[in-house]
Amino acid sequence: MKKALMVWGGWDGHEPQQTVERFAPHLRANGFEVEIADTLDAYLDAEKMNALSLVVQVWTMGTITDEQQKGLITAVRDHGVGLAGWHGGLVDSFRNSVDYQFMTGAQWVAHPGNVMDFDISIANSTDPITAGLTDFGMHSEQYYLHVDPLMDVLATTTFGGENIPWIKGVVMPVVWKRRWGKGKLFGASFGHHASDFDVREARVIVERGLLWASR
Repeated sequence: MKKALMVWGGWDGHEPQQTVERFAPHLRANGFEVEIADTLDAYLDAEKMNALSLVVQVWTMGTITDEQQKGLITAVRDHGVGLAGWHGGLVDSFRNSVDYQFMTGAQWVAHPGNVMDFDISIANSTDPITAGLTDFGMHSEQYYLHVDPLMDVLATTTFGGENIPWIKGVVMPVVWKRRWGKGKLFGASFGHHASDFDVREARVIVERGLLWASR
């Protein structure tokens, strides 16, 4: 049986526990033994970490110790454990940890307009994560990210410039995947609240992304 570790915590405004609980049943239905933890110390048990199939991290802001970070990065890079997450739980987790940001390939820097309506365009309609899905709208935070050009972009959003005129027309990744060493990583920048996943396309993308990232 595949094993998944779901780690939630950090800023409560992103509803980390609630969003984790949205997807734990999906993993169990697909044959995973799921452990849910609310501490980053879950990354310290090297033997346990390296035997996982998938880590789902939903931890906004906060700090991670060198030992905790080493446990996570080593599991992904050297042992092929998958890493997946959404919104600030993946790409605004540890602002002081550049090694972590190097691995995820994206870092939140702004969300002009805060929670608002915006459109998401499917950039790759043949990838198994986005196949059969069409463009859709979200009511969430439209993330402006600093991104690694090595990421494989699956969906994007275009900034309208209503709040910051000079970013009008900027096309920003919203859904991406990448490889890091032996591991695979999936990320999505929506997911501010658990209700974001009431949108069918957003929910399906994450469900598929979790399975893709798993080894």
